[in-house]
Amino acid sequence: MKIIVCVKQVPATNEVRMDPVTNTIIREGVESIINPFDTYALEEAIRLQERFGAEIATISMGIPSVSAVLRETVALGSSQACLLSDRAFAGADTLATAYALAKGIDKIGAFDLIICGKMATDGDTAQVGPMLAEELDIPHLTDISAIEECADGFLICRKQTDDGYARVKVALPALITVTKEINVPRLPSISGLLRGNDSEIPVYSVADVNADTSQTGLSGSPTQVVKTFVPTSTVSGEMLQGSNSEKAAALLQRLAAEKIVSE
Repeated sequence: MKIIVCVKQVPATNEVRMDPVTNTIIREGVESIINPFDTYALEEAIRLQERFGAEIATISMGIPSVSAVLRETVALGSSQACLLSDRAFAGADTLATAYALAKGIDKIGAFDLIICGKMATDGDTAQVGPMLAEELDIPHLTDISAIEECADGFLICRKQTDDGYARVKVALPALITVTKEINVPRLPSISGLLRGNDSEIPVYSVADVNADTSQTGLSGSPTQVVKTFVPTSTVSGEMLQGSNSEKAAALLQRLAAEKIVSE
């Protein structure tokens, strides 16, 4: 069984800076971590590896420093990792990202299962996983909170829904996105950290994965950020004077004037 886990590097802070020209996140010089949801995806792959002897490959798209994130995945248990990095990939929206990842996965080769985190904390779109499945023409399940059965040719999973949970079956190869409920991610061992530090992460360009540049980066993104800003809010208050009964009467009068309550 071969499992591919998609991971993303995200800022380790909520104080995100945006490029005023491209309206994309400035990642250089910002402390970064593995997208928290992706740690659950990797942990689930490792648990399947322990049960079935699966081979795990991790893939990411980003700037060269993302190699450090991929070394962390090797430290945790991934047997191989690769990075898609090229100026032609820069500024990608979810569709262009899914396309690039699909080309990278074609480069990796045959697989049985792709696991993604539910969403990225710097975007919150939850779109890349399903879009990637469509690019690869494979079935997918989202919001998986448990893999109940993994057999030859299919998975049975528990899926979170608005009304509770659903038990669903999907044929392999397939893609799933997972929630934080699925497991508790582990920390790397000392030997794992040494293995990760010594690992070489191959970096693939647009040409290496035979990607069409009209479908990558900003040029391949049908959605673009027009404007970004931090919303401002003002809070004002008023102290009511008098006895408790006088303050209660004044408050009731004020609420009635604002049509919050009727007199």
